[in-house]
Amino acid sequence: MTTLYQDDLTQTASATRSDRFHIRSTTTRFLSMVFCALILRVVVVAFSFLRIAAPSHDHGQFGAEMGWVARSLASGHGFSSPFLPMSGPTALVPPLFPALLAIVFRIFGIYTAKSAFAILAIDSIFSALTCIPIYFSLKHVAGERPARLAGWLWAIYPFAIYFSGAEVWDYALTSFLFANCFSFAQRLHLQERFAVWFGFGALFGVTALSNPSVLSLFPFLLAAALWKVRRVGGRWLLRGIVTVVALATVVGPWAIRNDRVMHAASPVRDGFWLEFWAGNSGDTTTSNPAWAHPASNAVEMNAFEAEGETLYLEHKHILATSFLRHHPLLFASVSLRRVVRFWTGFWSARSSYLQSEPLDRPNVFFCTFVTLLMLRGIGRWWREDRGHAIPYLFLLIVFPLPYYLTHSSMDYREPIEPQIVIMVAIGIVGFSGWVPLSKLQTRDTAELRQHEPQMAYRVIGEPISARRCLGARAEPNRWRLRGTSEFTRSSLARRPYPTTET
Repeated sequence: MTTLYQDDLTQTASATRSDRFHIRSTTTRFLSMVFCALILRVVVVAFSFLRIAAPSHDHGQFGAEMGWVARSLASGHGFSSPFLPMSGPTALVPPLFPALLAIVFRIFGIYTAKSAFAILAIDSIFSALTCIPIYFSLKHVAGERPARLAGWLWAIYPFAIYFSGAEVWDYALTSFLFANCFSFAQRLHLQERFAVWFGFGALFGVTALSNPSVLSLFPFLLAAALWKVRRVGGRWLLRGIVTVVALATVVGPWAIRNDRVMHAASPVRDGFWLEFWAGNSGDTTTSNPAWAHPASNAVEMNAFEAEGETLYLEHKHILATSFLRHHPLLFASVSLRRVVRFWTGFWSARSSYLQSEPLDRPNVFFCTFVTLLMLRGIGRWWREDRGHAIPYLFLLIVFPLPYYLTHSSMDYREPIEPQIVIMVAIGIVGFSGWVPLSKLQTRDTAELRQHEPQMAYRVIGEPISARRCLGARAEPNRWRLRGTSEFTRSSLARRPYPTTET
C-alpha cells in the first residue's frame, strides 16, 4: 500500500492509539451514566410497586386501560376489554405495551406485587437506556461535552424518573424507541444501503405501535433526510419508498386487524374522538375531566357496554363536532389554555383546583424553567446550525398539535421529552468547542468538493458541526471528518485530499 503523503502515517498511528484510549474512557463514563440513571429509577420502583399492586375494585392504578387489556390478553380473551367489564375487542389503546404487560402477567401473575415490580423495573431499564440515543443524537452535532450533559440531565430528570419508576404506562418504552428513531433520522441521509432505510421505517413502525402520536413526525423526519439525498443527486425517491414500505409492513397487519374486527379505519387506535370530546365538552375545571371517561363514570360505562366501542366512539364524534360548531370561540380559548399547560403545566389558579392538584404549583415553576431553557437551546441551535435545528423545530411545532385540540398534561410530553432535554443541554452550554462546517473557509470546502465529490456531500451536504479530533486532546488545527483520514485545514489549500491506494 502506498500513500500520497508519507508524513501522515506516523500521525495517523499515534491518533489511532489515542482514539482507543479515548473510546475506552468515553465508554466508562457512558456506562456510569446509564447505571446511575437505572439506580435512581429502581429506588423509586422500590417505593412505588406496592402502591401499584394494592387491591382495589378495578386495579385502575395498574395501567388503567393498558392494564385491563393486558389482563384480557393474559387470561386468554385476546386484545379486548379496555375497561373493567369484559366488553369485547378493542382498538382503544396501541398494542405494544399491553402485550409486554401481558407477558409480565403470565409470568408473575395478574395484578400481583411481583408483576408491578417487574413492569416498573422494565420501564426503568428502558428509561435508563434512553441516555444512549440522547448522547449520540447530540455528540455528532454538538460534541462530547453537550452530549454528556444531556445524558446526565436525562439520568436525573424528574419526569423521566417518575413516569418510568412510578407509573405503569408506555411512557418509558415510547421515549426509548422514539429517541432511537430521532437519532437514527439525523444521520439517515448518510446511509447508502437500502436495508438501513428499511430498518429505519421498521423501527418507526414499532414505535407507532407503542404510541401512534409520533407518526405525525415521520413525514418531516423522512423528508429532511430525502431532501439531503436529493440535493446531491442521490436516489431519494427509491429510498423514500423503501422506508414507507417498511413502516407499512410493521403497522399494516394491526391496521387490517382493526378494520376487520372493529369495522373502523383506525391504523393503530381509535380513541381520538373520545379524547376530543373529553377536552371539549364544556367543562373547563380541568383539562381532562374524569367524568367524561367510562373508567370513571358508571353512566358512560353503561353506554359503552350497550353501544359497543365503535358506535360509542361515533357518538362522541358527533357530540364533539357539534360542540365545535356551536362554540368556536370557547374551543379556541380552551385550546390556547392547553398550549400553555403543555409547556408550563399551568391550567388554573382557582383554589378549588389547586387543592385537588397540590403538586401543580411546583410543577409550573419547574416546567416553565425547562421550557425557557429549551427555547434558549433551540434559538442557539438555529443561529449556529439551522440544518440540524430544523427537525427539533418541527418536533416542537407538530407533535403537540393533537394535545392542543384535545387535552394536555405533562405525561403527554413523554415521547419527546428526550429531545426536550437535548435542547435544554444546548441552552445551558451551547456549542462550545465546535465549529460548524458552514464556517470553514470557502477555499477549503471548494478543495474538498473538487477532489472528493462524495466526501464533499458528506461534509458540506450535511450541515453538521465538525468535531475536533479526540476532543480536548487534539492538536488545535487538526480535524477529523467522518469516513476520512486526519488532515489539517492548511493541508487542504496546498494539496489534494489525502487518500490511499492499494
